[in-house]
Amino acid sequence: MTPHRPLRHGLGRRALLACAVVLAVAGCSVPAKLNRPPIRDDVPLAGLDTGHRAGWPDTAWWKQYNDPQLDQLIDLAMQDSPDLAEARSRVDSAQQSVRAATAQSGLSVNGSAQVERQRLSETGLIPPKFLGFTWYNQGDIGVQAQYDFDFWGKKRNTIEGSVDQAHAAEAQHSAAALAIQTTIADTYFGWLADQSRVALAKQSVQTAEQMEQIATLRVKQGVDRPDTLQSAKAQTAAARQSLVAIESSARIRQAALASLCGVSPAQLPTLQPRALPGVTTGLPDNVGVDLIARRPDIAASLWQVEAALRQTDVARAQFFPDISLSAMAGLSTIDLDKMFSSGSRVFGLTPALHLPIFTGGLLEANYGISKAQLDTAMAQYNSAVLNAARDVATQSLTADQIEGRRKEQAREIAANQQLLATAQSRVQRGVTDRRETLSAQAQLLQQQDNDVSLQAQALSTDISLIKALGGGYRASLPEQASSERPSSPLNLSGDAAHERH
Repeated sequence: MTPHRPLRHGLGRRALLACAVVLAVAGCSVPAKLNRPPIRDDVPLAGLDTGHRAGWPDTAWWKQYNDPQLDQLIDLAMQDSPDLAEARSRVDSAQQSVRAATAQSGLSVNGSAQVERQRLSETGLIPPKFLGFTWYNQGDIGVQAQYDFDFWGKKRNTIEGSVDQAHAAEAQHSAAALAIQTTIADTYFGWLADQSRVALAKQSVQTAEQMEQIATLRVKQGVDRPDTLQSAKAQTAAARQSLVAIESSARIRQAALASLCGVSPAQLPTLQPRALPGVTTGLPDNVGVDLIARRPDIAASLWQVEAALRQTDVARAQFFPDISLSAMAGLSTIDLDKMFSSGSRVFGLTPALHLPIFTGGLLEANYGISKAQLDTAMAQYNSAVLNAARDVATQSLTADQIEGRRKEQAREIAANQQLLATAQSRVQRGVTDRRETLSAQAQLLQQQDNDVSLQAQALSTDISLIKALGGGYRASLPEQASSERPSSPLNLSGDAAHERH
């Protein structure tokens, strides 16, 4: 045996040298590892001065309006909304993907047992007459184990990419919940505004009818021309048309609330008219810096960037060899009576190296696709940041504008109230007839209707601003300056009231 050892050692050295040469040649085409792309950590809101808001929206932001009916509607929607159920299913799917990716890494052990009954061909390679039998049994019991060495991080990056996708899905779930909550609040306050406007519109119809009655009498007495009566009838018809439109709007909003809550209109809780709540304007401190962690859509986009970056690492790892170790131990025999004897033992150990040498450009194409997906994710993130800046600026400036209009509207209402009081005084003194009072009352009702509409717009803008500020969402974002990754694939950290629901 001694003379053969140098030969075997020589073959071993040559095999190692050949592997080294192949690895060196293959390594020449491996793309460089991509670094984490620079991520902006603030939202461009410089120079926006629209007042100060005391803190960020709370996780249950709708409770600041102190309206039990709104609380009940949102609680109902969080339980039965089909849109929220769909978003929740995406989160569950992402979490299962994390488990699947984790299960595929590391050591795998499988057991098997089989018994086979087979007949040998009499015209085959080994005729049965030489073996002494035509039929035979084959029994096998064994355990197989395989371990893939993840030297290049392919499996690790696959797991981390799945974790990032799970974080993104959780943020998208929070965004869906926030969209439902804000839409319900906006629709509900619109319904309350319609109820107030219906009451004013009914008074306007009564005032117009009284004006029409006076015009009818004056035309009959020949005091006024017939055109005066036609004008009064047109005003009455316009007032009634406005009442019908507002009542229809209220019914449409009520049906929309039922749809948002995932119930039929008959199952919707009974809603009672009540006064619209007040609103406050302004932005929280450091809104430009903190908004990225407060907006679920930005958080989702950022996790998508992280997932895309991990996918480029997976695609790059495909250029390197796969190294695995397989082991097998068991029992195998053609005599089932001797299955568990020591002579039926079988063992095997198989180290394996799989190296991609020529793939027709497939690896390069896959890597190029992953880079393109990373660029797309970055573009979507930057778009989300700019959209957030536009949303916050638009809603904040709109709120300021409406606040200024409401102040002027209050002055106009006060002036019309004074005109009505003056007209009533003149009627009482007999200086003029009731037409002047009714005209002043109609004008005051119109201004009050405008005020309700402005207050509804202020509430709608306030809700839109709350949504633009993230609606109480708070997420821990991926570290930008470190290569450390989240350790728990299922510890998703978006914190908002709608997630608790």
